[in-house]
Amino acid sequence: MTPQRSFEDLVAEGAAVPTEGWDFSWFEGRATEERPSWGYARSAGERLAGAEAVLDIQTGGGEVLDFALSRAEPAAPVLVAATEGWPPNVAKATALLRPRGVVVVAAADDAPLPFADGAFDLVLSRHPVRPYWAEIARVLRPGGTYFAQHVGPGSAFELVEYFLGPQSEQVRGSRAPERERADAEAAGLEVAGLRAERLRMEFHDIAAVVHFLRKVVWMVPGFTVGAYEPQLCALHERLEKEGPFVAYSARHLFDVRKPDR
Repeated sequence: MTPQRSFEDLVAEGAAVPTEGWDFSWFEGRATEERPSWGYARSAGERLAGAEAVLDIQTGGGEVLDFALSRAEPAAPVLVAATEGWPPNVAKATALLRPRGVVVVAAADDAPLPFADGAFDLVLSRHPVRPYWAEIARVLRPGGTYFAQHVGPGSAFELVEYFLGPQSEQVRGSRAPERERADAEAAGLEVAGLRAERLRMEFHDIAAVVHFLRKVVWMVPGFTVGAYEPQLCALHERLEKEGPFVAYSARHLFDVRKPDR
């Protein structure tokens, strides 16, 4: 029987794990999250196989795009570019994607995209901070497609509200898919498909909670172990007595087209 590890040991481990990129393999055995039924990365690979010029917005460490490109071979696009706003991820994505001929451009998440009008026939994004619909419409060619998986409203708010307390309905609904649909249409785009799912998450130890909140920084803004040590200690005791902490993520899939006209 494996002895229980101390709160201090687990917290120190969770605080030491590097947070660059979007590789979540460290969580294996200590946290789980159901995946959406549509299989975004696999589906993106199918879209890539039929595209000529592609942009991946907010690529993170490039892991999802790298996988999708591997699925598109040997019919990969001629031109692939990606943007990323966080410097450690820019470096990681560049190292990973350069062998595939992908150009990674440092660009702030809320800044105009540094590309010409109508430069791409396919724009991808997985979990953008927010969709900049006017810019997506601008860089798409007429007839081009935006295919993306977004984070939905109230995602993992069971965990968020454990640390921050009850959130307003405005905050909880800030990523509502129907609101994003309306914004896309206001930018002149046509929403061909929109699917949404809620998915079970489980956190098995406090190290996983610490690492998750350090990695997904917008969940509990300004999170540090020191600032939330009492809540972390209480949650550690709860995990040991009651088992996994359960939360639910929200995801929605957009298939959006720029009209030919």
